[in-house]
Amino acid sequence: MKTISEIRKLSELPAPHHLAIGVFDGVHLGHRAVIKEALRSARNDGGSAVVVTFDPHPSRVLFPDNPRRLLASTEHKTRLVESMGVAGLLVIPFDKAFSEKSADDFVAELVEGSGALTTICVGHDWQFGAKREGDVSLLKNLAAEKGFSVVAVDPVVSDNGEAVSSTRIRSAIQNGDFATAEGLLGRDYTVLGRVIEGDRLGGKIGFPTANLTVFNEELPPNGVYAVEANLEGTLVKGVGNLGVRPTINEPDAHRRLEIHLFNFADDIYGKLLEVFFRGFIRPEMKFDGIESLKAQIGKDAEEARRILEC
Repeated sequence: MKTISEIRKLSELPAPHHLAIGVFDGVHLGHRAVIKEALRSARNDGGSAVVVTFDPHPSRVLFPDNPRRLLASTEHKTRLVESMGVAGLLVIPFDKAFSEKSADDFVAELVEGSGALTTICVGHDWQFGAKREGDVSLLKNLAAEKGFSVVAVDPVVSDNGEAVSSTRIRSAIQNGDFATAEGLLGRDYTVLGRVIEGDRLGGKIGFPTANLTVFNEELPPNGVYAVEANLEGTLVKGVGNLGVRPTINEPDAHRRLEIHLFNFADDIYGKLLEVFFRGFIRPEMKFDGIESLKAQIGKDAEEARRILEC
């Protein structure tokens, strides 16, 4: 997959171009339906299926005092989109100037930048342009003028009859309801992060951990979980703690995700880990000292091994 950040570079991808446009936070079932339409058009007509999205999330610019908590960072979104098999990803920088661009001008830029725009796929209620002046009806009118087609995808309903939405997924994750979240996402709920150097406390007490700076913003409740971590295509089982480490009494403590990987001793500082939550073990709690914490981590590891059958 080729990733670009300028509309004019669409022309670098094999023509014709079939675009799936949206914010696609989380790349859930509804988003996947839109992307699949672009893939279907590309298969039928040749050329490239390209996902078009924005960074940062438009709410950061339009509503800076009340931005949405993201289900997937741009780094995570890129991985998820690539796994669907599209040829390209266009990540448009979203700033105040772009937010003031008219709907007509945005579409005109896409047409000019592509030079071979054949299809635009969007959700049925997609709005775009300054003050959300553009909608599917306007997009279809512009398509008739400029010679491309529009596919507006109907709302997607999960297997249990529930409408798929990022808002519902956020609520499920906040409550630790992974089954509901995953049913709406159409995939495992995962957290992506980069391994950074910590204080090495885990190693000192016999449980070395990978400390992650987490890209996701919507996270499950603090606690201890049985986890699997995807490291460059290899799944490694372990036990993870999400929280603020109250036993350590750190000043200005912030939420962190620490993973103790079983039977693993490689140096992975700086690498990306995608973490799967396979089972909740207990809430985070404060212990009366390091020895008590060490004893409990041992029990947590045993329970994680039982859940993960390893």
